[in-house]
Amino acid sequence: MSLSYRIAYVFLRNLYSYKRFVLPTFLVSLVEPLFYLVTFGIGMGAYMGAFGGKPYLDFLVPGVLASTAMMSASFECLYGTYVKIVHERVYDSLIATPVSADDAVAGDIAWGSFRGLISGGLMMIVALFMGVAPAAAWRAAVLVVFMIFVGVLFGSLAMIVTSISPSFDFFSYYTELVITPMLFFSGVFFPLDHFPAWMKVLAEFLPLTHAVRISRAVFTGDSAPGLGWSLLLLVVMAAAAFLVSTRMMRKRLIK
Repeated sequence: MSLSYRIAYVFLRNLYSYKRFVLPTFLVSLVEPLFYLVTFGIGMGAYMGAFGGKPYLDFLVPGVLASTAMMSASFECLYGTYVKIVHERVYDSLIATPVSADDAVAGDIAWGSFRGLISGGLMMIVALFMGVAPAAAWRAAVLVVFMIFVGVLFGSLAMIVTSISPSFDFFSYYTELVITPMLFFSGVFFPLDHFPAWMKVLAEFLPLTHAVRISRAVFTGDSAPGLGWSLLLLVVMAAAAFLVSTRMMRKRLIK
């Protein structure tokens, strides 16, 4: 693997390009998670009562923060990266300079993580306006760092899919068969306690389950069993996904 400080150049290139689309992407980043907060948090929450003595919104917001970071990073490293490879030929231009293929891929994963942080940060601001805040101010800072980490993990996983994708349509297999089911079976919207045993076992294999568990513990200040294991698992998965994604993208870019 050939990584250098030039990762920052790739990130800055994306940042300059992003300035043209700040307003529409902010709106897009807000709409879907805001939809979840309003419909599930306020609408359904009115019928669900308290969760552990707290309003349902307090349960919902930490899960939405983690899932929002996942969704934004994943879509950026799927569709955004594919456009740069096939349509804009940005990668061809980058690797013709001293920027290596690994630098370009790592820079795009960092960019995807940043997009996840923006979306998650916007949601945290909306939650604050709705009266739902982390248990302490320092926990908000920890959540920011954690959303960056979640973005790196899911951005790397998405980059693996992009490395073998022949067309835009290919991404539907990943988004419809992996991302969407994971969103609903990882404890984002409701606890996993009453799921069938086989489903609870399956949920433990989903990285979003562990991300939501950690996000919720940090946000609420309530400890949960297995947090150390969840964090270790996510770190190992993120490292493995990053290594595999850079290797597979290098094969695609350099023929």
